[in-house]
Formats: sequence, C-alpha cells, structure tokens
Amino acid sequence: MSSHLHLIISSSGKEQLSNIVRDFKKFTSKEIIREIKRIPESRKDWLLRNFKEAGTSLKRITNYKVWQDGNHPVELDSNTMLEQRLSYLHNNPVENGLVFRGEDYCYSSAIDYCDGNGLLKIDLI
Repeated sequence: MSSHLHLIISSSGKEQLSNIVRDFKKFTSKEIIREIKRIPESRKDWLLRNFKEAGTSLKRITNYKVWQDGNHPVELDSNTMLEQRLSYLHNNPVENGLVFRGEDYCYSSAIDYCDGNGLLKIDLI
C-alpha cells in the first residue's frame, strides 16, 4: 500500500515485538531516505522536505521522520486468526482497487502463496 504497511512478525521470545518494530522503522527510515537521495526521483525535494518537516517538532528526530509514531499490533493467538490476517493482508490492495487479484500486487507476499516468487524473501506460514 502506498501509505501504510502490514506485517506479520514473530519473536523467538528473546526480543519484544515492540523492539523489533522500533528497529525495523529505524533501519527502513534510513534506507528509504538513502534511496530517495540516490535515485533520480522526480519528487525527491518534495519528499525530503516533508520528511524533514515531520521531524522538526520532535527532539528525538535528528533529520527525517518517515514513519508515523505507534503501531497497531494484534496478537495472532490461533491459526484461524493468523489465516484471517494473512487473507486481509493479501486482499488489502484488491479492496483498495489497486489490482484485481492480491497476487498481482508486486509488494505483497500473496504471489509467494501462489507458488510464485515475490520481491522479498519470506517465510511461508
């Protein structure tokens, strides 16, 4: 999705999920900014200016703020819940009118569940 991200993540029990999400956001923020600066993106100046402005009111942000604060975790404590969430993730681009089939959205893992290979390496659940 262009404005948000859905993930199904797990922890081995050693690391709290909130720490995993925090570290994910920190790492990807730096990578996103690096890529925007690197590639010939027509909206480069606009994106960097907006990310910079988003971080100006927060002392903990030194340069750019890419992600919104917080997250909306849902504990998936049964196979039924896990399957429902996975279906929701895969159908989200369809519901938003971006594609006709979930597996056609290039940023989704849905293709991996249809014996294809998506852009990222995932662990099937």
